[in-house]
Amino acid sequence: MDNRKRKAGGSNAETASGRAFIEVKDVDDMNLDQQLTRTRMPSPVLHEQSCEYYWKGTGNLSIKTFRNGRALYQSGHGHFAARDNRYLLLNQGQEYSISIESNQPVESFCVFFPKGMAEGIWRSLVQPENELLDEPFLADNREIDFVSKTYGMVPSFSQMLEQMRMDSVKQIFDPPRMEEQLHELAYVLLQEHHQVKREMAKLQTVKTSTREELYRRLYIGFEYLSAYYDKPIMVSEAAEAACMSMNHFLRSFKRLFGVTPYQVLKEKRLQEAKRLLRMTDLPVTEICLEVGFQSHGSFSSLFTQRFGVTPSACRGKR
Repeated sequence: MDNRKRKAGGSNAETASGRAFIEVKDVDDMNLDQQLTRTRMPSPVLHEQSCEYYWKGTGNLSIKTFRNGRALYQSGHGHFAARDNRYLLLNQGQEYSISIESNQPVESFCVFFPKGMAEGIWRSLVQPENELLDEPFLADNREIDFVSKTYGMVPSFSQMLEQMRMDSVKQIFDPPRMEEQLHELAYVLLQEHHQVKREMAKLQTVKTSTREELYRRLYIGFEYLSAYYDKPIMVSEAAEAACMSMNHFLRSFKRLFGVTPYQVLKEKRLQEAKRLLRMTDLPVTEICLEVGFQSHGSFSSLFTQRFGVTPSACRGKR
């Protein structure tokens, strides 16, 4: 992506920009091991920057990270804001759209995994050694259904991504190194997937399938609040996005996250206001509106209660 607006739909790629671009059908149509035996291997990394961008289509299992801004994704009922220090995980074959609208270039760094890689690694972790030795190349046709949401970056994961990013910046294209990096990243994704299964256990329902569906819907609501906290939204909108009644959403949300949806919304607004007070020279009133508050008096009171200082005093400490 360059700094001008790009718009596309129905193609197999989020962008078409030289070596740092992987066309989705390339990953679907050939095994990674076969790719790596060739001199010209398409890179699984997409590393670009743009002020405005829109694309819609389907892709491989992938992680989306962004710097100096955010990108808004929509997939089904889900709305996701991918931004600094978090990554968005999307499944194999999942349809989605991405949009970027920013006054400054937003840097994207996305990694695409070959079809079946995560399943192959999972098999190597759960199958007995003798079965792995007897059938080392047995394919597992069951696709892992990851929960599509934004995840926090553990240090090891962040370091691997930064290493791959710097390789891209320096135009280092080393297929064997990249092969290992992909496997290491996929292993972390599987660990996160296991942790998600443990979190689902907090939702005490009779059927496992019901528990999983409830978890996914609650995270759709959580991600909606995270994506649009700077807008004048209501909690009922998040419940509607999650396809849940307001009362059911409120009760289940508190059970899973330990706080109410409003508390999540308020905390995100206050933390962003604190960042803007310390990093910019925007007037306090403008920051109040920028992060989604409608009343300066309410904002000042909540800010002081949360951080122990007024907004103006917080700015003076930078």
